[in-house]
Amino acid sequence: MNDIILLKLGEIVLKGLNRRSFEQKLMNNIKFRLQKIGSFRSYLMQSTVYIEPADEFADMDAAFEAMTRVFGIASVNRAAGCEKEPEAIARLAIEYLREDMLSAASFKVEAKRSDKRFPLTSIQLSQYVGGELAEAYPQCRVDVHEPELTVHVEVRDLAAYVHAAPTPGAGGMPVGSNGVGVTLLSGGIDSPVSTYMIAKRGVRLIPVHFFSFPYTSQQAKDKVVELAELLTAYCGRMTIEVVPFTHIQEEIRDKCPEEYFTLIMRRFMMRIAQRIAEANGARAIVTGENLGQVASQTMEAMASTQAVTELPVLQPLIGMDKEEIVRIARKIGTFETSILPYEDCCTVFTPKHPKTKPKLHEVAEIESALDIEALVDEAYCGIERIRVGYDE
Repeated sequence: MNDIILLKLGEIVLKGLNRRSFEQKLMNNIKFRLQKIGSFRSYLMQSTVYIEPADEFADMDAAFEAMTRVFGIASVNRAAGCEKEPEAIARLAIEYLREDMLSAASFKVEAKRSDKRFPLTSIQLSQYVGGELAEAYPQCRVDVHEPELTVHVEVRDLAAYVHAAPTPGAGGMPVGSNGVGVTLLSGGIDSPVSTYMIAKRGVRLIPVHFFSFPYTSQQAKDKVVELAELLTAYCGRMTIEVVPFTHIQEEIRDKCPEEYFTLIMRRFMMRIAQRIAEANGARAIVTGENLGQVASQTMEAMASTQAVTELPVLQPLIGMDKEEIVRIARKIGTFETSILPYEDCCTVFTPKHPKTKPKLHEVAEIESALDIEALVDEAYCGIERIRVGYDE
């Protein structure tokens, strides 16, 4: 029995003349992800990626789990292959799907044949394999409308394959196929989700974390590193840019009106993020902002924040409610880490009555009391870089 993983491509198949470049990026990501798991053969044919163990030590279970987190894949199928003969296909289905057939009350067979030289039509093959399965497992009745189990048979160029229901893939586009961005990664619930969502659109991301020691603890930084490590299951390896932010926040506290603290702080974050983006060839800044969630996320406040950068600011959570965000955080495994009680720099010197509808010229005038360029230079030169990976 030839044990194999079949990966069905997602929206890559809709691409035109540049489809090949997207496919190549996906194959590179798949091979890189498999490196630490074992030795595998992977190849692409007919909008399907085939992954086979290259030796007896290749961990197919771990490979299957890893492939469910690779962006660009619509579905992941654990399958078995055999020669392209009806009798061989039926025997394989009876053997390979034994546990599924014994536990199901009803089933049907769906067959597809991309190899048109195969002697049976798809309907004929479904009927034949279905009949053999019904005879082998009489306790499992045939139900073509609402079956508990759907048996999939695919006749392709190299072989025929049998599998049960596919597992949904991560979807989206291959990471790296749509350029590079900088993502602001705090220790909260929102920013890991926004990072995940933009990575899903094919963007390779550079996380930026603003660290205000001693006002925020080492545990707060460790928490962000852990969040980034969790995200690498989807985003691939990343290097966190940890920006020393204490001096900037103290200068804001000492020289600016309290109600403007958060606004001016976020403007500095954008300036530094743009500086990091320019140094790394990034073309956008990603934030976890959500309209109306907090005082700094009104339309006026966000306009003031974004006015200091020339880069597009991507805000995938802008129209979501908190329940939707939490649901995604749980799905990708970041929620439990995000709610650990170690606060980030956004909680430092929080004003009692923050300005919610600032005028841009007023904000610029107030922050003119600060040596903006020198503070940005100082913070940028003090960056600590931490490399994280799913296999670290």
